[in-house]
Amino acid sequence: MQSAPSVRYSIDIIQDEARLLVEKGIVSRQQPIYVLCQYIPAREWVYIEFELERCNFLLRDRIGDLMGSEQWDND
Repeated sequence: MQSAPSVRYSIDIIQDEARLLVEKGIVSRQQPIYVLCQYIPAREWVYIEFELERCNFLLRDRIGDLMGSEQWDND
């Protein structure tokens, strides 16, 4: 019997990771979500995919769509 994953990926955690990669200039908001798999361990990607699907995101959707609206502190 397999145990549950020790890490649970919520959509909030996935969005935070995507935002961090965009802020560092590693990925672009225009790239598809599936490019994030390059920065997440392969054994954990299946859980990311499941959560994205559960929240109605497609891997071909843009990272910017995943990140949603952003709040700016300097407004």
